Amino acid sequence: MQGKPMWVFGYGSLLWNPGFPVAEQRVATLADHARSFCMRSIHHRGTEEAPGLVLALDPEPGSVCTGLGLRVEPGAEAATLQYLRDRELISSAYVERVLPLDLDDGRRVEAVAYVVDTAHVQYCGGLALEEQARIIARAVGGRGPNTEYLFNTVAHLHQMEIPDPALDWLDARVREILTAAQNP
Repeated sequence: MQGKPMWVFGYGSLLWNPGFPVAEQRVATLADHARSFCMRSIHHRGTEEAPGLVLALDPEPGSVCTGLGLRVEPGAEAATLQYLRDRELISSAYVERVLPLDLDDGRRVEAVAYVVDTAHVQYCGGLALEEQARIIARAVGGRGPNTEYLFNTVAHLHQMEIPDPALDWLDARVREILTAAQNP
C-alpha cells in the first residue's frame, strides 16, 4: 500500500472507537465475510476464566458485511498500522488481511481488515444467539463490559443506517437479561 492512501475496514469497535486519525470515512461493503460474535474475548471484553465475545469477520462465501471504510490521515500510516496490530492481534485470533472494499461512492479501495482465524482456539462460530446474549450480558474485560461493546456497536450501526438484524436481536435480548437480573 506504499504511496496509496491507507484504508481500514471497521465493522465493530472501529466504528465508534477507531483510535487513529481518520481523514475520511465512507460506508463500505466487504464481500464474502459476515460480521458475527464468533470470537471469544479473553483480554478486552472478557477474561480467560470468563471469556466474553467480540465481533469478527467470519469468512463466508456469498455474504456481505457492511461497515465503514476509514482512510488514515496522511503521514499516520505507520503509527496506525502498529496501533492496530497491538490492539487487534493481542492473541493472534485475528489475521491481518488487505482486502478489496467497495465504498458507497463507487470507489473500490484496498483496506486493512482483521479476519478471524477459524482454526484459532478463540474461534466460536455458530453459537446460538441466545447463548451469545447470555455470554455478553455477564462478561467484563480489560476494556470494560461486553455489553458496552455490543450497545455501542449497535448504536453506531443505527446512526449510519446499516441494518444488522442479528445484532439488533442481541441488543434487545441482552437488555432483557440485564433487566431480569436487576428485578428478580
